[in-house]
Amino acid sequence: MFTIGDFARHGRVSARMLRHYDAIGLLPPDSTDPETGYRHYGGGQLARLNRIIALKDLGFTLQQVRAVLDEEVGPEELRGMLRLRRSELAEAVAAAAARLAQVEARLRSIESEGHMPVDDVVVRNVAAVRVAELTGVAAGYGPQDITPVIRPLYEQLFPLLERAGVSPAGPGIARYEDAPEGGGAVVVHAGVTVSAPVGPLGDTGITVVELPPVEAATVIHRGAMDGVLPTSQTLARWIDGSGYRSAGYAREVTLECPQDESRWVTELQEPVVRGA
Repeated sequence: MFTIGDFARHGRVSARMLRHYDAIGLLPPDSTDPETGYRHYGGGQLARLNRIIALKDLGFTLQQVRAVLDEEVGPEELRGMLRLRRSELAEAVAAAAARLAQVEARLRSIESEGHMPVDDVVVRNVAAVRVAELTGVAAGYGPQDITPVIRPLYEQLFPLLERAGVSPAGPGIARYEDAPEGGGAVVVHAGVTVSAPVGPLGDTGITVVELPPVEAATVIHRGAMDGVLPTSQTLARWIDGSGYRSAGYAREVTLECPQDESRWVTELQEPVVRGA
């Protein structure tokens, strides 16, 4: 038999935690001295303690842990609980990875201030182009808001175009505009160049639109779009010091998009007008 201190040491937990588990009936000691109140645990109880900690680390509540260990939860229900928790953990990992990518993009932007060549910015006339697009709304213009909206739109776009018998005739073009409801929300247009007639494309939910010609300040971004911030801010600084002013959100024209996103090549085309 172990004292509560020894049992806590062997189980790598605190004595305070063991007292709490005893109080809620999750892990009562093998015996309690009626005179001193000292708790004593058996070595066999380490197995239950290990299961408690493992389930707790998976995110189960102590009430759920007790139900599992006391076999109040059947195998099918337990598998369902574990699948749900796996999904929640996967989402948390993906969210953390996305936040890390955003932090890294901010760091690259800070580190590149004054160092990225603005000579790469070119002002040119962009011709009118016809685009088939799906539209969604993002809560903001940050990558953490845009990416979860634009990715599913593009995943849907190409199968729907194939179903409608329309083939892309040029690069993908993503564009943005302020949402009518305001509050920083952004309308996201995920499109691709086509030669189809303007208007709704059957019952696909796709709309074919004609984007007008614009004078744009352009720059090439290489890499995943989650890391576009340094490039877009270089473009912004160039516009600010060039005698032009911005006339809207930049279009993102996909020139190359292999499976490896780090090898993507995208042209940013920001509409500009002359004068302050």
